[in-house]
Amino acid sequence: MGFYPTIIAASIVILIILIKGIRIIRPTHRGLVERLGKYHHFATPGFNLIIPYIDRMTVVNITEQMVNADPQEIITNDNLNARVDAQVYFKIKDDEESVKNSQYKVYNYEYQIVNLARSTLRNIIGTMTLKSANSERGKINDELHKTLRVETSTWGLEIVRTELKEIDPPKDVQETMNKVVKAENEKIAAIDYATAAETVADGERRAQIKKAEGLKQSKILAAEGEAESIRMVNEAAEKYFVGNAQILRKLQALEHSLENNTKIVVPSDADLINVIGEMAGVLPIKKEKTEAKRALNN
Repeated sequence: MGFYPTIIAASIVILIILIKGIRIIRPTHRGLVERLGKYHHFATPGFNLIIPYIDRMTVVNITEQMVNADPQEIITNDNLNARVDAQVYFKIKDDEESVKNSQYKVYNYEYQIVNLARSTLRNIIGTMTLKSANSERGKINDELHKTLRVETSTWGLEIVRTELKEIDPPKDVQETMNKVVKAENEKIAAIDYATAAETVADGERRAQIKKAEGLKQSKILAAEGEAESIRMVNEAAEKYFVGNAQILRKLQALEHSLENNTKIVVPSDADLINVIGEMAGVLPIKKEKTEAKRALNN
């Protein structure tokens, strides 16, 4: 009878040990199992079993992480105090050797990265002027990234990227820089305004030139038309009125009178009537009607 309780008690103890030794590792982590203080094996994602009180598992995050290199005052090469802040993005490699190195080759790797980043920034920016440091942020980031990658190569880490958050000069220097930038912007705005005004003036000048050219051309065409008209009149005069200037003068007077719709009774001179008929479309008055009108008038 005493044998069975012993088996039951042993089974319960073993069951409790098994339950306490169950470890579930997520895909974002890896585990290092130590047995009696000595590295034993590498634990991968999923179900893992250790011996309680004998084994100890350290779970390590292998996803990308970020640490903030706390803001610090750095004296630049031109003896100005710049407030500098940066961020470092890193992750532990997921292979067994890298995970082991992150735990056994360095103590508190986050703290070490922060201090290494701060000292590297002091070394880099300390050799630059404040102006060059602000204008060459990409270069500072590249040098910081390169240095951290080399220095942490044995820690099982991968430095993904570094970002320089700010390089703030002293307040009085910042105010001076703001005034310089404002003056430069005002200068550029003034140049742009002058250029625009010059463009408008040039456009107006071109428009005036075009207008003058058009007026000139219209006058030339009018003069050419008038000259052509005079030429045609001269040709007509040479054709119909050679040696008869008096008749030409009468015809011109008749033409001016007809412009105002004046009614004119023209003598039935055959030559004159024929000329009028050709040039003005006036029909000759028959001689009988003219004599009848004279009789009535008498």
